[in-house]
Amino acid sequence: MVALTLPDGSVKSYDGAVTAQQVAEEIGPGLAKAAVLAKVDGAEWDLNRPIEHDAKLELIRRQDDEALELIRHDAAHVLAMAVQELYPGTQITFGPATEDGFYYDFHREEPFSTEDFEAIEQRMKEIVARDVPIRREVWSREDVARFFEQQGESFKAEWVWELPEGEEITMYRQGDWIDLCRGPHLPTTGKLGTAFKLMKLAGAYWRGDASRPQLQRIYGTAWRDEKELKAHLLRIEEAEKRDHRKLGRQLDLFHMQDEAQGSIFWHPKGWTLYRMVEGYVRRRQERAGYVEVKTPQLVDRALWERSGHWDKFREHMFIAEVDEGGAGRQEDKRHLALKPMNCPGHVQVFKQGIKSYRDLPIRMAEFGSCHRYEPHGALHGLMRVRAFTQDDAHIFCTEDQIEAETKDFIDLLMSIYKDFGFEDVRIKFSDRPEVRAGSDETWDKAEAALKAATTAAGASFTLNPGEGAFYGPKLEFVLRDAIGRDWQCGTLQVDLVLPERLDATYMAEDGERYRPVMLHRAIVGSFERFIGILIEQFAGRFPAWLAPVQVAVATITNEADDYAREVATACREAGLRVQTDLRNEKINFKIRELSLAKIPAVLVVGRREADERTVAMRRLGGKAQEILALDEALTILREEAVMPGGD
Repeated sequence: MVALTLPDGSVKSYDGAVTAQQVAEEIGPGLAKAAVLAKVDGAEWDLNRPIEHDAKLELIRRQDDEALELIRHDAAHVLAMAVQELYPGTQITFGPATEDGFYYDFHREEPFSTEDFEAIEQRMKEIVARDVPIRREVWSREDVARFFEQQGESFKAEWVWELPEGEEITMYRQGDWIDLCRGPHLPTTGKLGTAFKLMKLAGAYWRGDASRPQLQRIYGTAWRDEKELKAHLLRIEEAEKRDHRKLGRQLDLFHMQDEAQGSIFWHPKGWTLYRMVEGYVRRRQERAGYVEVKTPQLVDRALWERSGHWDKFREHMFIAEVDEGGAGRQEDKRHLALKPMNCPGHVQVFKQGIKSYRDLPIRMAEFGSCHRYEPHGALHGLMRVRAFTQDDAHIFCTEDQIEAETKDFIDLLMSIYKDFGFEDVRIKFSDRPEVRAGSDETWDKAEAALKAATTAAGASFTLNPGEGAFYGPKLEFVLRDAIGRDWQCGTLQVDLVLPERLDATYMAEDGERYRPVMLHRAIVGSFERFIGILIEQFAGRFPAWLAPVQVAVATITNEADDYAREVATACREAGLRVQTDLRNEKINFKIRELSLAKIPAVLVVGRREADERTVAMRRLGGKAQEILALDEALTILREEAVMPGGD
């Protein structure tokens, strides 16, 4: 007998092995048609794979979010089958699902081009239309290797020997086509549907090793239906319009060049934007009781060794070797590292002088300039750089204060995100990674404290297993932007390890010394990355308080130049960031160019406005203009430009 317990608690019993597909058919034709995957005791399971033991059974339907990864994995297999049908002799390697699609890596002497995509997509649709069964088969390691060797598939033949000893090895048969895969998969190719599209080509190396053969990677996207696919393609189109690198050039905010890879050359307008973000965060932190410090850029390796960062992050650190004696002797040489993070420096500040329990919590903030080596291929505009500044802060507190400090931090973070226009924020709880510092007992305590504090703060979270920092568990705050993309920016980490490693203590009420708890926290994270997100969030059309130039004064005729300068001076005296356009050009041309520069308001002045001391105010994106007295216009613009929470 096999007893299967369904999510509603009901139990279905069978004389022998049964498949999830058979259970679905017994429940009803609608479920049988919609089901694409099963979960057996929480493990993903092919619908047509026999269940031979008592278990909890859950049926995943196509419309469920959990079906997306399965659909994308199957799309990768259908892609590989189509490529090998169209281009015999092409070898297959790996084809996983990704965040919004899939890819497959191929080895082929002749390069693919995007012009091949139409034929490949058409063949993929033909394979879907064939509706061939997809069957799971268990093979021996030797049989798998022999099969792929006979097929001339050297990569798969090599990989099978890398699989862990004792692991069940499965092959998936898709009609006459077979691939080595852990699965699971859809029951037939027809279940995939045709809501997929091939997107781009890239290079890759076999097993990520530059010394191994180069592969060709074809990326695609796949969704549950055509509506979802169309929405995704529209998001991509919108994202391209909002690309911060493109807008950075268009709006004259910043540039990058080969002589300083991974570092930013901020232009006046971009640096104004940067200072507005930094100034706002500084103001909010000061009001929340943070004290600001500044710690050294170059620090001897000895401190990084004591903190544990040397072993963990050495490959990401920029190292300088200095000869203290000047004679070239090895014993006089010291290794200094540009700091990749600020935490050890903050512990050094905390340790100056005796700290009492009455001093805690100490909220120590720094806009810390950090450097980390990122591979050249990983660099991406403002989003991935080598030189960056963090809104880093560390809260030194007692264990009893963790809950209150967590709540206050979450409230502060959510309020700041809201002021920047982000109201959809999710929280992930990341627990102990495989490689970590500290004992299991210490981690048990830290994880329990952070979970309890987060719950007490009224915040819900999802688990993100194994993604904690190497010294403690953390909360990751993920904000969703205007076109539905997720960005992980803020973090809060509970650290019971670093204070011990760096010998930080405070004097308790009983006269004994104890280790403080160290809460690592950031809200915007990297200023560079956050500004990149802001540029794309607003598509360069910043709210008035953030706009590098808040108002432009443009003349209709040269006779109004003196009045335009007077208006600009009045704007500056009102605290507004202003520029003038006195060029001998038609006003419509000026308006068009100022609109491309994304300036929120343009004050148009001519002879009449000069005589009447008025301005014609045009809003970005609007076609109408409003005639206002100069003083009235200044009052309106000044109120709109006030920084959130400003006085």
